[in-house]
Amino acid sequence: MLSLLRHVFSSAPILNTSKCVAHHFRSSHCNVQLKGGNLLTLKNYTAEEIKYLLWVATDLKYRIKQKGEYVPLLQGKSLAMIFEKRSTRTRLSNETGFALLGGHPCFLTTQDIHLGVNESLKDTARVLSGMTDAVLARVYCQTDLDLLAKEAKIPIVNGLSDMYHPIQILADYLTLQEHYGHLNGLTISWIGDGNNVLNSIMMSAAKFGMNLRIATPKGYEPDSAVISAAKQFSKEFGTKLFMTNEPLEAATGANVLVTDTWVSMGQEEEKKKRLKDFNGYQITMQTGKVASPDWTFLHCLPRKPEEVDDAVFYSPKSLVFPEAENRKWTVMVQRLSKKTNKVQTWGGGALLMLSA
Repeated sequence: MLSLLRHVFSSAPILNTSKCVAHHFRSSHCNVQLKGGNLLTLKNYTAEEIKYLLWVATDLKYRIKQKGEYVPLLQGKSLAMIFEKRSTRTRLSNETGFALLGGHPCFLTTQDIHLGVNESLKDTARVLSGMTDAVLARVYCQTDLDLLAKEAKIPIVNGLSDMYHPIQILADYLTLQEHYGHLNGLTISWIGDGNNVLNSIMMSAAKFGMNLRIATPKGYEPDSAVISAAKQFSKEFGTKLFMTNEPLEAATGANVLVTDTWVSMGQEEEKKKRLKDFNGYQITMQTGKVASPDWTFLHCLPRKPEEVDDAVFYSPKSLVFPEAENRKWTVMVQRLSKKTNKVQTWGGGALLMLSA
């Protein structure tokens, strides 16, 4: 698709903060070869591959936001954005990010196309393959994404499914790296539902040397296969994985407190029961008292007051708004990485060698 297109970022020095972040992610992986063209889950991505994505995101963020550079690496390319579920951050991050790289995003809702209804997923995948250069799909079922990936001849990116939310986690890691200056050794405490966001953290945190402490109500634990894989990753990378039904127990000693909605789209009929089952799971300053003194708070948004109170959400401890912005910078890299064969340093920046 991109025949031997080469773009060299300028050799201007990087700001101290960006230099620190970029250096952390860049080390030892200047010739990363990403597996395939799809991003359906972070489970099969290595630590070096994820670091590569975050390194280039950091570089792009500095060059576009701080220096005002124009880097039209995807000029003439189009992105099909399939949204079965509405979203502020996923839509805006993809539309603005793809446009900043010179590409054209196409927003498609269930009112525009009917996945598996008037046209089969197989046929949709083949039609989009002939008209666009990549697909971001925000859907209800992971199996729909898997089928799209199987039938399409272009990259498929998971914008959210019932099983995983990988693009959110990339933004989370970039935010934590910017704040702490490192990821290795951090302890993340998840207090909430065993959902797609937690699943994605469990598939990747250990690869950065991060420990996990998880509290979910009984009956709301993560998928058993995800737990099994997370235990294996924890063993392989020498990290700690702790699971409980007690929020304060999970928060003890944590650097990062994380939660998400208790009632996801499609679960509205369960709202009354869920609010009762999650009683006591709200993150407050009292929760922070048992955490590490340097604790911070993350939430992928939108947030409800029962999940975290205003005192935490709007406090200096909260990183939710930088986290939301970083969705754009990490989303941009996913478009580039699908066609990037190798990356080299060039004057403190990145040299991307893009080819079909």
